[in-house]
Amino acid sequence: MTEALKGSYGEERSGRIDFSRTTRPHELIVQSFLFLCATVSVLTTVGIVLTLGEESFAFFRGIDLWEFFTGGVWQPALGLFGILPLVVATITTSLYAMIVALPLGLLVAVYLSEYAPDRVRDALKPVLEVLAGIPTVVYGYFALTTVTPILRSVLGEETVEVYNTLSAGLVMGILILPLIASMCEDALSSVPDHLRAASLGAGATPWQTAVRVIIPPATSGLFSAMMIGLGRAVGETMIVLMAAGNTPIMEWNIFNGFRTLSANIAVELPEAVQNSTHYRTLFLAALTLFAITFVLNTAAEAVRMRFRKKSLEL
Repeated sequence: MTEALKGSYGEERSGRIDFSRTTRPHELIVQSFLFLCATVSVLTTVGIVLTLGEESFAFFRGIDLWEFFTGGVWQPALGLFGILPLVVATITTSLYAMIVALPLGLLVAVYLSEYAPDRVRDALKPVLEVLAGIPTVVYGYFALTTVTPILRSVLGEETVEVYNTLSAGLVMGILILPLIASMCEDALSSVPDHLRAASLGAGATPWQTAVRVIIPPATSGLFSAMMIGLGRAVGETMIVLMAAGNTPIMEWNIFNGFRTLSANIAVELPEAVQNSTHYRTLFLAALTLFAITFVLNTAAEAVRMRFRKKSLEL
């Protein structure tokens, strides 16, 4: 009887029970495949950095790095490689896009998560996904043929040029609106329902509940959505190329046109002579664009983890 109580396995009878997980063959295959996918992603990123860096560092031999980043004139034919106008244009159009997309996206997210019935939510979210899937060249054509004529008719043709920054920024805001709205809605929906019930039970209105109870815990997700949307706008090419024009000058007037980093690479890379100084500057411009996007994504992740840590402490 005593032996029966000890168990029927040798490990049980000897007191040496191994609680380590036994790996099944099919689980090992799945784990190896997932590890391979993760490795490919990391190696791809490393390969991009090495490719851009190899051509970029060769450019430093004959050009002053400080002059490259602070110079205000981009004229490769004259040996002038000041990238500052392109960086200013990229940041400016991206900020205009965020001015449009961020408040509208947040309001759409609040409506979908707090006000919309289930049937309306299920119908609107696929529409947002469709907007996000429209090719950017279509948005660029829309900006050039629809938004720009409206701006010129309202503000005056002598004020707004055919190619202008405002039109590009507005349409870029429409482009990233579905992304921001969808991510913000996911962040708001992840807030526990008992907080909503407690707020509504205390007599708060749905708007007060959304602003004072739901949004604060979802701040990390909302900030991540904002930074990812900004990163998406920074790398946009076709809209700014078609709507903002193709002039690489330092310009602060939103009714005039200029050229962004991504548009500059798309326009000049096919025409640049391989291994020339002009050719290598475009790789350095691409590396700069990659660095800007990387910094934005890193900042979004850092802030998200900080807010998440504070919420866990509470």
